[in-house]
Amino acid sequence: MLILGLNAYHGDSSACVLRDGNLIAAAEEERFRRIKHWAGFPSEAIGWCLQEAGAALSDLDHIAINSDPKAQFLKKLSFTIQRRPDLQLILDRVKNRRERQGIEEELVQAFPGASFSGKVHRVEHHLAHLASAHWASPFPDSVAISVDGFGDFSSGAWGLGQETKLSLDGRILFPHSLGVFYQALTQYLGFPNYGDEYKVMGLAPYGQPVYLEALRKIVILQESGEFSLNLKYFRHHNEKVSYEWSGGEPSVGNLFRADELEDLLGIPLRGKDDILEQKHKDLAHSVQAMYEEAFFHLLHYCHQKYELENLTLAGGCAMNSVANGKVYRRSPFKQVYVQAAAGDAGGAIGAAMVVWNQIAGQRPASMNHAYLGPRFDSNEITALLQQHGQVLEEQGCSVRQVEQEQELCHFTAEQIAAGKVVGWFQGRMEWGPRALGNRSILGDPRRADMKDILNLKIKRRESFRPFAPSILREAVAEWFELEDDVPFMMQVFPIREERRSQIPAVTHVDGSGRLQTVHLETNPRYYRLIQAFAEITEVPLVLNTSFNENEPIVCQPKEALDCFLRTKMDVLVLEDWVITRN
Repeated sequence: MLILGLNAYHGDSSACVLRDGNLIAAAEEERFRRIKHWAGFPSEAIGWCLQEAGAALSDLDHIAINSDPKAQFLKKLSFTIQRRPDLQLILDRVKNRRERQGIEEELVQAFPGASFSGKVHRVEHHLAHLASAHWASPFPDSVAISVDGFGDFSSGAWGLGQETKLSLDGRILFPHSLGVFYQALTQYLGFPNYGDEYKVMGLAPYGQPVYLEALRKIVILQESGEFSLNLKYFRHHNEKVSYEWSGGEPSVGNLFRADELEDLLGIPLRGKDDILEQKHKDLAHSVQAMYEEAFFHLLHYCHQKYELENLTLAGGCAMNSVANGKVYRRSPFKQVYVQAAAGDAGGAIGAAMVVWNQIAGQRPASMNHAYLGPRFDSNEITALLQQHGQVLEEQGCSVRQVEQEQELCHFTAEQIAAGKVVGWFQGRMEWGPRALGNRSILGDPRRADMKDILNLKIKRRESFRPFAPSILREAVAEWFELEDDVPFMMQVFPIREERRSQIPAVTHVDGSGRLQTVHLETNPRYYRLIQAFAEITEVPLVLNTSFNENEPIVCQPKEALDCFLRTKMDVLVLEDWVITRN
């Protein structure tokens, strides 16, 4: 059975293919379009997934999309009658619903001459999230929780995941949303772009919870484990807020009421170019603290309800790696799993898994790695380097092929230990927003100035944003205060106090690090590189950041080479080829 899963008409549009319950390909549309968080119909990702599966559109048995416009229809109708929102808001929602029902038409336009005779399944948004959380996990059963902005008139859901069954037992309905709260305050802090919430998360440790009491007047916790918003501070429930979800970078208009927030907080709306002051850092800290209060309030309720020790998370808010890393300390759960693409992109996997389970009556295969994207062979890279031979020569670069993996890893580790910035491109592209050792830029975690070097040479990002460590799985307990497997870089743990001075480049201001555990079984070459670095330095981890420069993570070798040539990167490793600036 061949199932195509889609996240479409939303940010981080994506596609995946399930063959007999096994995930064989998955990619976000942004990697092909080269536009961050690309929203719309993921035709490029679909085309690549079919190619990887060796299939045509006509070979597909089913298409599953993580949105069902008919879901919660009565709740929507009741809300409209009671609240009487702005007419333009209603018209926009009707227009969006109409657009999301045109999968068959989109396929005809994107693949002229091809035909699809299977069945299209529209899977409710949060059911897809819950499926992507539980069935991708290694747990036989788990409490599955989804928290995000909105999808199909809900912002959160929870249920029980089992081997062949998945229940959706409760939900939080529009207009109440932790995701909207966090996004609105992110905008208020002067970070207006779609997906900027991680900047608030990075800024938070520089502040204090000065505004937490004020924010408790915005997010109200309820005895049932749920939460609600004080809607006087928001616009999304009764005014038209501009949303751009079609054919490009998504954007969202202001979700907040500026006058009301300013009266409550005593802080004026910050412009994106305004200086970051201590009050902004304190507000960021308070926003994160308020999010965590509501998040753990829900977790405690769900643990009490289901009495299980395994937790699986999905939804855009599951990208909050700081909160995820506190699950062991602030909740009764003993194990937690967060899928590599926990946000809306991951809904493509969840939708496909739901359809597989409904038809086959079986559990889909779990997901222990995220290397599910395109790969490129040595011949393609050889041809690329020949085409760019003159440019490389003009920039004073030497090019050589190193076919012995041990030699390649040792040479690269030496370069990192010498303070060089290394682009590392190998194998299949990662699924999800994190670089996990196949499309990465690597540096020496021991150098206190490495963050500044990376920002000067390549990244040019805000100084308060931390860089992350990739660590050998066996070494986690020696370097972090919590010992767990974090293969997708989705949790932040405290670094052991005695180790922090040894790895300042990946130690955040609060002593934490967003780690990735690296396994020999799932990424042998990256594992051996870190192993080689440990042999040289006695430090079993490297600084790992995404291979990009204010763009989506590179997908093809050409994009990696272009990034190398237009920045001050010192070394580029393209599979077996090494390009070095002399």
